[in-house]
Amino acid sequence: MQGSANLNIMIKAARKAGRSLVKDFREVENLQVSMKGAGDFVSRADVAAENILRDELMGARPTYGWLAEESGAADGKDPTRRWIVDPLDGTTNFLHGLPHWAISIALEHRGQIVAGVVYDAAKDEMFYAEKGNGAWLNDSKRLRVSGRSKMIEAIFATGVPYAAKKTLPATLQDLARLMPECAGVRRWGSAALDLAYVAAGRYDGFWERELQIWDIAAGTLIATEAGALMGPIRQGREVLADGELVVANNNIFDQFAKIIRARD
Repeated sequence: MQGSANLNIMIKAARKAGRSLVKDFREVENLQVSMKGAGDFVSRADVAAENILRDELMGARPTYGWLAEESGAADGKDPTRRWIVDPLDGTTNFLHGLPHWAISIALEHRGQIVAGVVYDAAKDEMFYAEKGNGAWLNDSKRLRVSGRSKMIEAIFATGVPYAAKKTLPATLQDLARLMPECAGVRRWGSAALDLAYVAAGRYDGFWERELQIWDIAAGTLIATEAGALMGPIRQGREVLADGELVVANNNIFDQFAKIIRARD
C-alpha cells in the first residue's frame, strides 16, 4: 500500500529502532536490566529503542505531542496531534530470549488514532494501517480477520495478569467460561502483536484488562481496519482511556463478548 508521509515516517522509525533491538536481542544475556516493578522490567535496549523512535518521529514532526512508556508525555505546539509509542511491547519475552515482541507506534489526531504500526523485528513482520485505508502486512499483503463462525473452532488470545494485579480473578473466571467453548486460548505476552494477529486472522479474537494506551493504540486501528469488531469489556468504559477491550471477527464477536462480559 502507498501510505501517507506520516505512515512512511512511522515505518522508517520502526525499522531503525528494530535493528537496534535485534542487535541487543542477540546478546540478551549482556543487557543491563533494572527492576521497574513487579514482573515489569526495563532494559538498556528498551530505552535505546525509544530514543531512536523519538529522534526519528519528533525530528520529522517536531510540533507533534509525545506519549511513550519510558519517557512519559510531552505537549507539542500542535495540540491536535501526538505520537503514542511503546518501544518494546513484550519486554519480558525479550529478556528471556523469546522472539515475540514488537515496536508499537500510533498517531493520534484530535483524539482519534489515524495511523498505526506494529513491527515484529525478530520476524521482520511490519503490520500497519491508516484510518479508512485498510490494514497491511509488509509491502503488499492486505490483512483480513478470520472468517470462522463457530466458537469451538476459534482460537483466542489474552494476557494473564502477572504478580498481584487486581484483575487476575476476573481473567481466571473468563478462562473458565471460555475454554470449554473454543479451540484454545494463547497467552504470548504482547498485546500489540495479539491485536495484529487478530487482524491477520491468526487469532479469532482477543481480550484483556489493565492495559496502557501505548500497548494497544496502534493495534486497535490495525485490527479494526482489517474488519474486526471491538468494544470495552464493561459498559460505559472506553477502550483506550480505560485499557480494556474485547475484539473479534464479525461472525463471533457477539458470542465471544457475551462470555467475556458475563461476570460484569
